[in-house]
Amino acid sequence: MYKTVFNKRASFKFKHFSRKGYALFSCLGREVVIGTLSVATLTYAKAEGISVRADKAGEGMADTVRTVMLGEVDVTASRAPLAGGRAPRIVTVLHRGDIAAAPAQSVNDLLKYAVGVDVRQRGPIGAQTDVSIRGGTSEHIAILLDGINICDPQTGHNALDLPVGIGDIERIEVVEGPAGRIYGTSSLLGAVNIVTRTAAGSGGEVRAGGGSFGYAGAGARFSLVSGSWSNNVSGGYTRSDGYSRSKSGSLNADYDGGRAFYQGRYAVPGLTVKWHAGVSVKGWGSNTFYSTLSDEQYERTAKFYTAVTAETNVGKFHLRPSVYWNRFHDRYEFYRGKPDRSPFNHHRTDVAGLNLGSWFDWKLGRTAFGAEARNEDIISTTLGEPLNSAIHIHGTERDYTVGLNRTNLSLYLEHNIIWRRLTVSAGFTTVKNTWNEMPFKVYPGVDASFAMTSKLKAYASFNTSLRMPSFTELYYSVDGHKADKHLKPEEMSAAEVGLKYAGGGINTTLSAYRHWGRNMIDWIMDTSLGGDAVWTSVNHAEINSTGVEASVRLDFFRLLPIQRVLRSFDAAYSYIDQDKRRKPGVQSLYALEYLRHKLVSGIGLMILPGLGLDVKYRYQYRMGSYTGTDGVNRSYKPYSIVDARFAWTKPSYSVYVEANNLFGARYVDYGNVPQPGFWIMAGARWKFGLSQIGH
Repeated sequence: MYKTVFNKRASFKFKHFSRKGYALFSCLGREVVIGTLSVATLTYAKAEGISVRADKAGEGMADTVRTVMLGEVDVTASRAPLAGGRAPRIVTVLHRGDIAAAPAQSVNDLLKYAVGVDVRQRGPIGAQTDVSIRGGTSEHIAILLDGINICDPQTGHNALDLPVGIGDIERIEVVEGPAGRIYGTSSLLGAVNIVTRTAAGSGGEVRAGGGSFGYAGAGARFSLVSGSWSNNVSGGYTRSDGYSRSKSGSLNADYDGGRAFYQGRYAVPGLTVKWHAGVSVKGWGSNTFYSTLSDEQYERTAKFYTAVTAETNVGKFHLRPSVYWNRFHDRYEFYRGKPDRSPFNHHRTDVAGLNLGSWFDWKLGRTAFGAEARNEDIISTTLGEPLNSAIHIHGTERDYTVGLNRTNLSLYLEHNIIWRRLTVSAGFTTVKNTWNEMPFKVYPGVDASFAMTSKLKAYASFNTSLRMPSFTELYYSVDGHKADKHLKPEEMSAAEVGLKYAGGGINTTLSAYRHWGRNMIDWIMDTSLGGDAVWTSVNHAEINSTGVEASVRLDFFRLLPIQRVLRSFDAAYSYIDQDKRRKPGVQSLYALEYLRHKLVSGIGLMILPGLGLDVKYRYQYRMGSYTGTDGVNRSYKPYSIVDARFAWTKPSYSVYVEANNLFGARYVDYGNVPQPGFWIMAGARWKFGLSQIGH
């Protein structure tokens, strides 16, 4: 289900071979047309990941021409692109075919099947979701859309309010462990990069579905391709009544949301420019998630995304500039629709960034360097320092009265070396933030891989990163919470070793890691204070984690080609232990509530041509405890979930039936919000093409 991802690059002609060791960099991930080669020369050029096919030369050509495709380029494991077969870090990738086969209707649900990822939802499908990696919290990972950081500095709770649906996604890439050297300061414990589809031709598709709990959803996507230009536009709407009710009988787990996304691309030799604009509007019942004092909490967000990126060659240099601006609106209601009982909290956040990246090849390898400036600004009714003058909140009779502005500056330098079977990527990022007048501070990292055989590789890495506190952690002091505006930035160091075997239809990985976290931020409550107890944001001195992950995937179409029923099997297991223990009577809201054990597995069957069945299993055992609405403190209990998807798929259409939590397990995965039992849905998709436009 998870494979290494690569990107295609333009082809070029080999005129001669160089004996320089760094010459390999100039052709990584590109189509290479080689002419007038002797058999001996081609044997010398042989490398893992190269496939060769003979093409017929045109009339009058005496030379035999061979096209050599080196592995496409993996852009997530380092700042500079390296061929996937030589990437020095393991990247978990969910490809488009895997996305289509999974029993999931949202990115939130898809990530449940990544073993190192912890997904904690307030409800199924489109409800608010926290995503974390390797025992961290939702604040510890970077969420990227086509490589653009879309993290909300107000809070990580709303990170997956995305403007794209499953039909827009080409793949999802997950980097586990500190990734500050690659993705910047938001990626304390990893990153999730959502890569959208680029249309190969003009056409479109429409989708519709419905199911349990009043769920209904519909969406459409259209593409127009003309010469060097391509344009994609999509949109969708989903809603549900939710699976629970408040004590008064009103909705408290419902949601509804709409989204729209436009993406454009212009590509000619030596220059590619991409741009996007998107919007996500979403509302959901928050049940008792934020506090047990109300079971009628509600939240509504509106998010707007824009970005322009480019890649071009200027002499020996490859330039990658990007600019982006995102705006986030958030309205939180402690008592739904009742501002007289508790005033609504309003927040508006603006994030603008400029990234100037580049890389070049020289005698000693491939070097990447660049800089990024990111400004984060919030105006609010509760978060920040008093404003010089109030700003009116559109559509209300209230004003924004407080706010905060901070700028993060970062510089990075990375160097990559490929020497025979060894790949090394080393560098650092240096960071300065204006919020606490911190000076520039350096965070280094190094990744290395060694090909022990053509199929077995060993990995080792040491990386560091940091994260600035969110605006909520600094200033949210209402509704039973007390924040500390003097919180320190979190810092993380991590060492990891691993093995990966890939060949003959078998893919396996095994890794072990150790994390050293300093000044880790959490919300805690001292229940010994009784009625005076509140949730308080604090810096833990240290939280150290040790973990092990293992996975295996079998492709039975390659292992047993004589049969066409059993398609695939995969299984993965994760174990984490933290040495920070909770004091008696002290509850942790996030940092100490991690998955001690997680097991995921799945089997794919092709019952008939076009008729497939995919079954997924998850087992999770979470550390920590929570206080229920009855005031009783309870520990989290382990649970098992089975999901399945039955689909009939043809080139122009598909229909499916999807069932989640097949055996109706009752469980609590976050605080005191019980999760739904068995639920089912069905839907269809129709795909169509348009006559080619342009040449």
